[in-house]
This record gives sequence, structure tokens and C-alpha cells, in this order.
Amino acid sequence: MEYSPPPLFRQGPSALARLIFFVVLALALLISDARFRTLEIVRGVLGAGLYPLQRAALVPRDLFMGAADLAVSSTTLRSENDRLRAKNLQLSQQANQVAELGAENGHLRALLELSQRSTTQSTPAEIQYDTRDPFTQKVVIGRGSQQGVKDGSPVVNEDGVIGQVTRVFPLQSEVTLLTDKDQAVPVQIVRTGLRSVIYGTPKGDSLDLRFVPISADVLAGDELVTSGLDGVYPPGLPVAKVVRVDKQADTAFARVICVPIAQVRGARQLLVLHYMNDVPPRPAEPDPIAAAKEAKAKRNAKPTEKPAEKGAGAAKAPEKAAEKGAEKATEKPAEKPAARSVEKGAKAAQPASATAGAKKSEKAEKADKTDKAAQGTKP
Repeated sequence: MEYSPPPLFRQGPSALARLIFFVVLALALLISDARFRTLEIVRGVLGAGLYPLQRAALVPRDLFMGAADLAVSSTTLRSENDRLRAKNLQLSQQANQVAELGAENGHLRALLELSQRSTTQSTPAEIQYDTRDPFTQKVVIGRGSQQGVKDGSPVVNEDGVIGQVTRVFPLQSEVTLLTDKDQAVPVQIVRTGLRSVIYGTPKGDSLDLRFVPISADVLAGDELVTSGLDGVYPPGLPVAKVVRVDKQADTAFARVICVPIAQVRGARQLLVLHYMNDVPPRPAEPDPIAAAKEAKAKRNAKPTEKPAEKGAGAAKAPEKAAEKGAEKATEKPAEKPAARSVEKGAKAAQPASATAGAKKSEKAEKADKTDKAAQGTKP
């Protein structure tokens, strides 16, 4: 009986033969693939079939690389976030500056147009700071007496009246705003021409139009402009707008509430007007106290003059008496015969008729006067 190995250990071609076969097969495949590209389809099919196995084999590597990238990216993101925030803040500041400069440019253009339209000379100024008193509406501007600013000059912007210069320093000036409780401006209503005076309020957020009769034609929405009657503000400058009119039967005047047309607190650039009024000044009224003193002095001067005149007359009296005595002494011899003849004529004229009574009475009166004069001269 012949012995044979089991099928599992059964040997085929020799190892050398197999080596040569596979080497020749590999060379053939290489040559055919390089020359004729015969294995591209096979390579594609094998790549598609083996892709899931490749991804499964790369999972551990991907997990490790992902964890490393997460740690690095968090730090990078934080630093990049901080850098972008700083950049955003810088850009926002620049944007705000650009917006502010644009608004200021438009504001200055409007002021320039107002200055060109206005016939009154003006000085541009900028608000530096508010005053320390919280109960007043005042600001300080960077123009003073050296720039030609005078006390009482009106201050405006492109919208209307802002206030008035109340104190002047060499390089600065204090401006009392329109809404201050002590500020008053003569105004008139554009629609009707009614004139009145507008005042500030203690709160500083509105204006009060005073001395308006109840029967006056005033409506909400009426615009108020300067009347120019005070000689301080040029006529026609916008001042305020009426928002409410309260009329009560128990009062003689209506309560008219207004708001400024110009942004009194929001303005930064201003114009100080140098308004010259052509109206001649009002004649000076006499002071009642001084007039009373002058009248009293005149009354006291009259009694003092009379005694002086009397004293002068008393001093002249002896001189006049001496002169009269000398005249009488020279006239005595001539007066006596004249007196006697007059007496005789008067006695002869008694029986005269009534028709000549009037003439005789006149002669008799003259005779009596001369007789009395003669008797007065006798010693």
C-alpha cells in the first residue's frame, strides 16, 4: 500500500517556480499598465472597495489630530478674538469721529452761509464749558474783548437766537442762554405782528411769552422772531415757536408756552453779532429826585432874595428923602401963590351950572391934589 501525505500538506510547484511565475506576472502587469493602462479600471474598483477599510484604519489618527487641533485652535481663537475686538473698537471710534466731523462740517457750512447772508458783522466762536452755577443757563465761549466781542451782543447759530453776551473778559465771554430765567427778548408773532416780550423759565426747558391779552390772536404753532425794538437784537431772527396757549377768565393775560427754535444746549459753534442800531437814542428822562431838589432850591432862593432887596431899599431911602427935601425947599416960594390961586378958583367955581359940573369936578380934583401937596410942604 502506497503512502501519500494528507491534502493539507500536499506540495505543488516548487518555491522557485512560483517565484519566477509571480515575477514574470508582475513585470507583465507593469509593462501593460505603463504601456496600455490596462489596470486603471481594476485600480479604481479596488480603491472604491478598500476606502471604508482605509477610513476605519484612520479613525485613531483623526481623533488624535482633532484633539490637538482643538487645543491649539481655542488659544488661537481667543487671541484672534481679542485682536478683532480692539480693531473693532478703533474702527468704531474712527466712525464716530467721522460722523462727528461730518456733522460739524455741515454745521460750519450752515454758519458760513448764515454769515454770508447776514449784513451784520459777526465773530465765530465755540463753547468751551458751562458755568458752575447749576441754577443758571450760562456758557463760556472762547472769544473776548480782544476779538471785538462787546457786552450785550446777541449770540446766534444757523437756526436762530441762542442767547446774549452778559460778561466780557480779554480772551473769553460769558453768554446767558435764551432759556435762562433772567433773560428777556422783545419778539413779535410772524403771522399777526403782535409784539410782546419772551422770558426764560426756572426749569430752563421752555419759554414764557408774557403780557399777551386774552383777546389776542395767538395759536399753537405760531413762530416768534425778534422785533428789533430794543436795539440789541436785529429784527427777524427766529426765536421760538408756540406750543400751548392757556386762556383763563379770571386773568387779564393769557399764558403762552413756547419752545426755542434753535438747539440752545446742543449748539457748539456760534456767531456773535456786532449789531449797530441806526435809530437815534431815546432822549434822557429827567430824574424825579433831581427835579424835586432843583424845585426846592428855587423855592428857598426866593425868600432870601426879598430881604436883600428890602435892605437895599432901606439903604436908598435916606438918599431919596434928602433929594426930596432939597426939591421941596426950592419949590416952596412958587407953590404957595399957586395954592392960593387954586383955592380962589375953587370958591368961584361953586355957583357954576350943572352942565359944566364934570369939567369943574376934574379941576376940583386936581386942585385938591395940589392943595394937599402944598399943605404937606408947609412946616
